[in-house]
Amino acid sequence: MKLLLREIIKAFLVGIAIFIVVLITFFVRGWDFTYQELWVEFWESMTYSMIIYLFNATSFIFLMRKYDKALFSKKYIAYGVIGNIIASIIGIFVARLVLTVLIYKKPINEFLLGERPDYYLSSFLIAMVVAILFYAAYYYKFYKEKQVKEQKIIAGSASARFDALKNQLDPHFLFNSLNVLTSLIEEDPRQAQNFTTSLSKVYRYVLEQKNKDLVTVDEELKFARTYVRLLKMRFEDSIIFDIPDHCSQPEAKIVPLSLQLLLENAVKHNVVTSSRPLHIKVFEKQGMLVVSNNLQEKQVVKKSSGVGLQNIKQRYRILTDREMVIKKTEKDFSVFLPMLTQKYTVMETQEHYIEEKRYAKAKERVKAIKDFYGNLMAYCIIIPFLWWLNFRTTDFLWAFFPTIGWGFGVLAHGMEAFGYNPLWGKRWEERKIRELMEKDDF
Repeated sequence: MKLLLREIIKAFLVGIAIFIVVLITFFVRGWDFTYQELWVEFWESMTYSMIIYLFNATSFIFLMRKYDKALFSKKYIAYGVIGNIIASIIGIFVARLVLTVLIYKKPINEFLLGERPDYYLSSFLIAMVVAILFYAAYYYKFYKEKQVKEQKIIAGSASARFDALKNQLDPHFLFNSLNVLTSLIEEDPRQAQNFTTSLSKVYRYVLEQKNKDLVTVDEELKFARTYVRLLKMRFEDSIIFDIPDHCSQPEAKIVPLSLQLLLENAVKHNVVTSSRPLHIKVFEKQGMLVVSNNLQEKQVVKKSSGVGLQNIKQRYRILTDREMVIKKTEKDFSVFLPMLTQKYTVMETQEHYIEEKRYAKAKERVKAIKDFYGNLMAYCIIIPFLWWLNFRTTDFLWAFFPTIGWGFGVLAHGMEAFGYNPLWGKRWEERKIRELMEKDDF
């Protein structure tokens, strides 16, 4: 019900705007209407405008519910255009039917036989212009929401790095490593010493790399081999690794600690026994570093949350448009990490990024207010002059039309400049942005 009422209000406002344009057109061509004829023209124009708008709104809402924001993509935009064309033609027909048959009491058979395509042309063109304007407005809204998503990803980079550190050195891994170390101290002190050395190197690498955006693939491979030695001491022959010594592209980089996280995930989620050894292979393929293992998943009650993989994805999204790829078959599980060979620039800190965004937004708002004051000043100077000219030349109050038309424009300009919307309230855009950014699934 609220949606219907809101669309009726929008239809009424659109009808008023169209009627003002029609009045200006009539005046330019030569005014010869009586007030009675003007009133008839008004409510006929409003009938056309509101019925056609409501049909178009119904079509648009249906398509949005079916395709959501994908409607604005190249793949589905044609559906929206076709939907508006069909809705406009049907709306014009219904509006003509209401006026001719219901209002002017013309027999329906006579109405249907007398219909001609040229009766629809002017109304159809106006409907298409309005539809294009609304599509442009909704596309702008879609574009702004997309920007909000990007801001949310970047603003969350600090927490993403924290989650990366928290998840990459899983508490279970540390607990198991210490258990292995305890047993090795009694059984093989020399091996325990090697284990402690490898474990310290793992933690040192984590502390050194945790704040970096990218590291070379060679660094990650070297660290992975150190980490593998820990796993081999823990699982012995139950796990088999194939990791290259060097990358074919020395300058290639990946996000830090991604290899360790993928290796730990493989061990965590698969059965690792001497009878069913886990094979993990790291190799290059088409500019990607691939981590692949044979799939022998553990039978667990709780399903994996996938936080680790999402963490790597988020960090890649901060740096590049290239996506991490996950492929799962009945026998294998593979993760493809993009190897970046170009220089990617990111914000050094979250605070610096937010400060820049605030400055840019404040600058944009100041410019909008400055433009509004310029528009208002021009209105206050020109409109009185037009009224003076009107009173000096004719008794017909033609200055009424630019006063109302331009006045609506100034009012809309002012509400936009100061962030006020009559339908949603003051600072609606800011509140909506905060609401969207607080949603975990946005």
